[in-house]
Amino acid sequence: MKAQPSPLSIPDFRAFWIARFSAVLATTAMVVILGYQLYDTARADYGMSVKEASFYLGLLGFAQFVPLLLLTPVAGWVADRFERRLVARLATAIDLIVALALGAATTAHMLTLPLLFGLAALHGIARVFVAPAMSAIAPNIVPPAILPRAIAMSSIAWQSASVGGPALGGFLYHANPALPYWISAGFLLLSIVALTPIRRIMPTAMSGSTHPLRQMVDGLSFVRTHRFLLGAITLDLFAVLLGGATALLPVYARDILHVGPSGLGWLRASPAIGAAGVALWFAFRPLHNNVGVKMLLAVAGFGVATALFGVSRSMPLSMLVLVALGGMDMLSVYVRSSLVQLHTPDTMRGRVSAVSGLAISASNELGELESGLLAALLGPVGAVVFGGCAAVAVAGLWAYWFPELRRARTFDPPETALPEAVMQEKPA
Repeated sequence: MKAQPSPLSIPDFRAFWIARFSAVLATTAMVVILGYQLYDTARADYGMSVKEASFYLGLLGFAQFVPLLLLTPVAGWVADRFERRLVARLATAIDLIVALALGAATTAHMLTLPLLFGLAALHGIARVFVAPAMSAIAPNIVPPAILPRAIAMSSIAWQSASVGGPALGGFLYHANPALPYWISAGFLLLSIVALTPIRRIMPTAMSGSTHPLRQMVDGLSFVRTHRFLLGAITLDLFAVLLGGATALLPVYARDILHVGPSGLGWLRASPAIGAAGVALWFAFRPLHNNVGVKMLLAVAGFGVATALFGVSRSMPLSMLVLVALGGMDMLSVYVRSSLVQLHTPDTMRGRVSAVSGLAISASNELGELESGLLAALLGPVGAVVFGGCAAVAVAGLWAYWFPELRRARTFDPPETALPEAVMQEKPA
């Protein structure tokens, strides 16, 4: 068998990788500091109590989720209607404006809660448009045969930037409160520049209705009627919604493991370390067989690791379990993302990516709300253990309800999901 080329040997993918890494590094650094400043402003300038300021901190995530909820159909339609590289650059430019505004307001000591919430919502708007456009670019710049490796390498960019961004933001904030925003603006500009030399990616003409609203609804309808896509997307939605423990890590750091703020940083970094390691492995040793079963087993493993973390009282063991949790999550993401992209025709990739992005965001943001409510009823340990067991149950139920998932043997796409250009190149 002839060895497949590395995705990084393709100039367009190298530029895409740099753009993705730079944008994620900038936004994660920016959002972490934005949250800290909102809490500090509420306490210092508005005289709020800890509980009141914490409530406003929770509203910050909601402010970023609302644009995603409302604009996802529009963003998916835009990614399938207009040149995707241009859409990604314009959305990234909105985030660049947010970074510059926050840097200027911090320098001038003009931070207010309305300003911070408004800029957080604007960041949410940028996020909802950039995600489907960027997700739909990769399948158009690499051959289908190496798309799983390309997704793994793209995940390396995302995970490594997610680890480095918050740490970079905290370090820069210590030196100068406005510096994280100026540096983030520089990385966002680099992302825009990196996307520029990529060849123009014009979406395939949409079939069916020509009315924009009908085309937006078609994206949701396509996922709903395509059992494989519906099963893959909802598997992640419910597993993370029920099994996520991230929101309760501060409780474990302060009152259960007794490791304080520095320990919290290590706990937050551990899942990303595991995910980055697995993504790096698959970039060079991609999966080939029984991919659907392995995805379901990874979700079950994610649940088991979550439950083990819930009962752990040892910091080293807790970190080790969280590393395993992140690795299992990355395995699931790697398989699911590859299968979803390869089972989606190019005319629908932007809209399907938008639906998938909405599910991921809902599982994360609403999962934090679910964790908090459940912790109030069962306590933090009970909430985490219950969530882990629920994720295992989700894997079992989805294997039964969606047999299409466990029957997925390889990443070979069905004929109907291949882009037209690829179909034309296939020998008769």
